[in-house]
Amino acid sequence: MRGQQPIGGAIYVATTNDEVVWERAIDVLHEFNFEIERENRLAKVIRTAPKVGASIFEPWHKDAVGFENRIEGTLQSVRRIVEVSFQLDDQGRGYVVSVAAYKEIEDLPGVAANSPGAATFQESLPLSVDLDPVVGQTSPSLWIPVGRDPLLEQSLLAKLRAAYSY
Repeated sequence: MRGQQPIGGAIYVATTNDEVVWERAIDVLHEFNFEIERENRLAKVIRTAPKVGASIFEPWHKDAVGFENRIEGTLQSVRRIVEVSFQLDDQGRGYVVSVAAYKEIEDLPGVAANSPGAATFQESLPLSVDLDPVVGQTSPSLWIPVGRDPLLEQSLLAKLRAAYSY
């Protein structure tokens, strides 16, 4: 959907039942396979744990909206975090539900030695016997924020709109 401007990142829900508004938002986030990291009912914010972006080989995951995001998730490690916030309108007759989806890409600090051979026979070190070879990354990944994901936001808002309509 290149070239289209996203609609606003919020919808209006005409109800004063905050429990229904809250639980349906949780249901929609679970439908997209996001795990809830934090719920703050006083601040009226739900934040998800980072979710690794889907690739073209994972069509059941709904976080990567559109073919370009699927290709990106296949070639580059991506993760997304979603925040849903609720604000009572000025008249107290409903809620404004806002969605913000943030995308980050992984920046490995070095080469990831993910095979037993790479951990056992390293080219840059002299040959040594190591009975406990380390397989995997030796240092944690760094995540670079790349901004918001408007396609995921719009997909979540469409599902929320449908969930609040019944």
